[in-house]
Amino acid sequence: MLEWITNPEAWIALGTLIALEIVLGIDNIIFISILVGRLPAEQRDLARQLGLGLAMLARLALLFSIVWVMGLIDPWFSVLDNEISGRDIILILGGLFLLAKSTHEIHNSLEIVQQTETATRPTGFYSILAQIAVLDIVFSLDSVITAVGLVEHISIMVIAIIISVGVMLFSAKPIGLFVDRNPTIKMLALAFLLLIGVTLIAEGLDVHVPKGYIYFAMAFSVGVEMLNMKARRKKVAEVIHLSKKISDDNIA
Repeated sequence: MLEWITNPEAWIALGTLIALEIVLGIDNIIFISILVGRLPAEQRDLARQLGLGLAMLARLALLFSIVWVMGLIDPWFSVLDNEISGRDIILILGGLFLLAKSTHEIHNSLEIVQQTETATRPTGFYSILAQIAVLDIVFSLDSVITAVGLVEHISIMVIAIIISVGVMLFSAKPIGLFVDRNPTIKMLALAFLLLIGVTLIAEGLDVHVPKGYIYFAMAFSVGVEMLNMKARRKKVAEVIHLSKKISDDNIA
């Protein structure tokens, strides 16, 4: 089972797969960060850890049922000469769910909340976990298929998944806190979820969208937003400095 340990090519494949699994887990981290932000502060760490734990279990479960997963690639039926497989159905449903969820979150972010006695109750802990679990399966599907296409040994795939989820677990809280503290970043993250949802639907309809384009667009958008945030901080600092100067002049 571990005969690959002495094979340098296997170690290169392991490193490559870990990197790919981490990249493919970015959308998962974004989704979990958005959902966990709706919980009370004292429940967020637990929900984040359980969510990533569910992600790891979903990937491992799909990996060990790989015969079934690969069978999902076979066409089930055709619609307008377009063959639809089980994988396509899962991707389309997942994409629709992601579109609906991100649109709802954007609406809530833009809506003026009235502080009344009939205010909406906080989202339930188990409701959040259920939503995370549903999307974990969708996000894990392509991750596992990628792993199977890249390496031959199940043990390498398992190690790569566990390490990648460990890295995601370490980085998820800082990312989540950063998103919570910066409303514009949260809106950008929700836009990413819309993009990912559309991509999932396109993939389900056999329209291949190169992942490199998606991740480049996301990285470019984040870079632009970082510049905007820096410019806003500089502007605020200038206003504070000017206000202080005017105040000092008035006192003098």
